[in-house]
Amino acid sequence: MKKCVTLFGAVSAVVLGVVAVMAFAGHEATSFMWIRGAVLLAVTPLIHRMTVRASEGSYKAFDRVRTLSTVMPIAIIGVDLIPGLCPAWYAVLQGLSAPALIGVAFVTRGSALSAAFPKKK
Repeated sequence: MKKCVTLFGAVSAVVLGVVAVMAFAGHEATSFMWIRGAVLLAVTPLIHRMTVRASEGSYKAFDRVRTLSTVMPIAIIGVDLIPGLCPAWYAVLQGLSAPALIGVAFVTRGSALSAAFPKKK
């Protein structure tokens, strides 16, 4: 899971870097692209920290990672599908970060981790 979160962060950094290069080259770089790229990069250390805490046995951190890794890819792809919001190249680059989180979602919803972290009542 930590490697998947790190991959998500690396792709997010690449996206923000490409936005910077495109803006420097005089191409379209909207405030939406800057803010979204920065926010997704900024949440990576938080998710990674929750993943570390989950690996140390924290149910609360595990539940947060499980929820975020399920919701974030849907949100990323869903926003990318809104027509005219961002250029296709940006949507594709952002979409490349989603599979890393989808991998985390599958791992956290698997039987091994579900057994290790039984639901709290």
